[in-house]
Amino acid sequence: MPFIKTGLPGLLVFEPVVYGDSRGHFFESYNEKSFAAEGVGMRFVQDNQSASTYGVIRGLHYQLPPYAQTKLVRALSGTILDVAVDIRKGSPSYGTVFSIELSAENKKQLFIPKGFAHGFSVLSKTAEVMYKCDAFYNKESEGGIIYNDTALNIDWRIPAGDAIVSEKDLALPSIANCKNSFVFEK
Repeated sequence: MPFIKTGLPGLLVFEPVVYGDSRGHFFESYNEKSFAAEGVGMRFVQDNQSASTYGVIRGLHYQLPPYAQTKLVRALSGTILDVAVDIRKGSPSYGTVFSIELSAENKKQLFIPKGFAHGFSVLSKTAEVMYKCDAFYNKESEGGIIYNDTALNIDWRIPAGDAIVSEKDLALPSIANCKNSFVFEK
């Protein structure tokens, strides 16, 4: 199972091998042994799924330790721009933004380790997104960064007038003012 390094320590793109024929296609979206063989070992305990329409921007979210989550994100239908921001203090890529188009068509997935803020925008008419987590959600551990933080300068590929953002996400702080106890470990 091919993993592609992104240049940000621990953040990986997973491109499954897809077997197609006249009936359609088949692929393993996750195989614990294959991931472990690549040094990506954890036990996923929760799957989350969302449905959204064009222009929706969700994020940037994370869970603080001890409830921090590693995620494996994919689009089940439609197309999203998936975004991860390194927020690990002391990381050589602290504050660096990585974005990738994930779609039902390309079947790519983004592996996001603890210490990254995560969000996505919906580029297609609708999209369903699913992600696996290695820790359970804990409301008191929620953290986040405002999606349009000028220090991050993220191009969500959605015109400002078409952006649909929740009130909760609009109230998130900048990266400079966010709750953050992540520390980079080599």
